[in-house]
Amino acid sequence: MLDDFFTRALIAGIGVAIVAGPLGCIIVWRRMAYFGDTMAHAALLGIALGFLLEINIAIGVFAVAVLASLLLVALQRRARLPSDAVLGILAHSTLALGLVTVASMTWLQIDLMAFLFGDILSVSPTDIAIIYGGGALVLGVLAFIWRPLLASTVNEELAVAEGMRPERNKLIFTLLMAGVIAISLKITGVMLITSLLIIPAASARRFATSPEQMAIVASLLGACAVVGGLFGSLHADVPSGPAIVVAALVLFLASLLPFRKKP
Repeated sequence: MLDDFFTRALIAGIGVAIVAGPLGCIIVWRRMAYFGDTMAHAALLGIALGFLLEINIAIGVFAVAVLASLLLVALQRRARLPSDAVLGILAHSTLALGLVTVASMTWLQIDLMAFLFGDILSVSPTDIAIIYGGGALVLGVLAFIWRPLLASTVNEELAVAEGMRPERNKLIFTLLMAGVIAISLKITGVMLITSLLIIPAASARRFATSPEQMAIVASLLGACAVVGGLFGSLHADVPSGPAIVVAALVLFLASLLPFRKKP
């Protein structure tokens, strides 16, 4: 029999993987991996503000991630800097601001490592409800914008010509990313959430023949990584968050192995 805390960790981790799969595919297709990293780094500033303002941590993370997204769009339009330069500025600035803010709150004692690398074994039933409720909302909105988002990924000019409003859909997608980072923060932490988004999606490319199939396979591979990582951490006595990412890496390396398709 598995302990209750381990069962909750499995349920929560699988829920995050299911939501992260389709979003990760969009990130891979649009070559936005650094954007996901920037959003994750901004989460630490959201954590600090959550403690400072005495509000729910997930709300603080979501608010800061949304502000970072809007600031990114504004800087790309006005600063005339390359996207990677703007992302680098935002990623490191928000991370540094978060660390400075946390360090300045000398009266507060928090486990910074848990926020950086996750503490999936401490999830509560309330956390699970937030993950599945928020995840269902994210997937519902993503399904609504899926076709125009794919169209703008393939050819943005054509999407504009057909009235699909790619800029609006891209903004909605960044808000969905902010939501996923907020609800999954306790699972993988600030430093590892991007890995759970990107690695299963990259692994799924080998086994999919359509965008929808790739999204489903990415979710399944992410769920396998969660299960494998948790059981691996249980037997090897290593941190669960990094173990999940290592399991995802193993699946990715396995996807690179040559194999022959049946005729």
